Amino acid sequence: MDNVRIELNRHAGQSLIEQIRLSIGSAIREGQLYAGARMPSWRDLAAQLGVARGTVRAAYERLIDEQLLVARGAAGTYVCEHPPSSRTLVAPATPRGPLPAFLMHPFGHPPLPFQVGVPAQDAFPYTQWSRASISAARHAAHSPTNYPDPRGEQALRTEIAAYLAVARGLVCSPEQILVTSGYAGALGLALLGLPLRNRQAWFEEPGYPLARLALSTTGVQVVPVDIDEQGLVVEQGIARAPLAALAVVTAGQQAPLGMTLSLARRHALLEWASRSDSWIIEDDYLSELQLAGKAAPALASLDHAGRVIHIGTFSKTISPALRLGFMVVPPALVNHFMDSAAVLAPAPAMATQMTITAFMKGGHYLRHLRRMKRLYASRLGLLRAALGQEHAQDAMAGLALLLPLDNGADDQRIARLALTQGMAPAPLSVWYAKAEGARSGLLLGIPNILESDVERACQQLLRLIGDVRR
Repeated sequence: MDNVRIELNRHAGQSLIEQIRLSIGSAIREGQLYAGARMPSWRDLAAQLGVARGTVRAAYERLIDEQLLVARGAAGTYVCEHPPSSRTLVAPATPRGPLPAFLMHPFGHPPLPFQVGVPAQDAFPYTQWSRASISAARHAAHSPTNYPDPRGEQALRTEIAAYLAVARGLVCSPEQILVTSGYAGALGLALLGLPLRNRQAWFEEPGYPLARLALSTTGVQVVPVDIDEQGLVVEQGIARAPLAALAVVTAGQQAPLGMTLSLARRHALLEWASRSDSWIIEDDYLSELQLAGKAAPALASLDHAGRVIHIGTFSKTISPALRLGFMVVPPALVNHFMDSAAVLAPAPAMATQMTITAFMKGGHYLRHLRRMKRLYASRLGLLRAALGQEHAQDAMAGLALLLPLDNGADDQRIARLALTQGMAPAPLSVWYAKAEGARSGLLLGIPNILESDVERACQQLLRLIGDVRR
């Protein structure tokens, strides 16, 4: 009933009963009240409208006579399942995600073999997580009925600060941390909080398509900057857009090609940002979850001029269903971003935050990361063996194996056909802003290719690639 307005005029020529009947009847016929919706009780609606219960009861009885409402005794009064309509319904546009289906799979479905960007479904720490969740729900239920801190719970921000110092070499205070609704929430807050509209931003080529879309959607001019074996080619960025206001980088493991931004390039990038009064968004999407060797420290750990906004997420390490991320802002921006979060993007629900807090405080998070690294390294080895020497490549892309295709091979078509066969490799070409320089290939996600399925899935995919080439 929140979207239905009932305005009563005691000086009108109609009775209050008739005014209520006409308002509700119109809302039902116009589709504002959906079929099967439960109506407020006589007492509740009468209290809202400031009339007697008998007035509402009489209006309901007339609507029942018109077969717009149906009474179900103690269960309440409901809108009829097939009420008459006075309005011609226009079929809605078919809903879709912001990107093609082979990049954004149906929401809420279990991950498919080769799907990138999601952790292992079968290795989720259910026992520890359930215990932490129950404890967090009790804590949230007994919390004060007041608005929580828009930056996020102090206990969680303290745990994140401690984790970043140990795992990412990034020393910061909890006051610099804002808890967000995943990576998208942090990126959106950064794009709104910085003076970027109608200005240029460096963006990795290839780079994460959703982040590129986010920049262009908020009025930022995206300038593609090439990637080589050392990561972002800073000299090219300076040549193409020396006065850019922003650079977005995946310094730890470039998405999607997987190399680490070299130390020389890191210093060059930081020097450019300091000299040009520009900002850097560091997308630390995989945190320390690197399979080969030790993860490089965060780019923000080298930032002494306060130009880097560090964004992390629990989506790849625990679950994207949490929709929980965080950002570390330079000290000079703390108050500004706190105000922006308070009015535009406050932290997610307390129960989710407290579950993560308990999970981290008990040491489960770091142990979970160690287990995942061992599991993913094992699955990577099995995947390479199943593909064979002819197809297995050493080009790592985060937690995916990059399978290059011959020039001219339509990786997007292969990805669409693979989806119909229950597989979800990601086409490499869609990560490029410029079609003329795009490479063709498939990103094969490692986490959800099970040991029992790897041989069959690889042979099925290779057959599909062969059929398309022929």
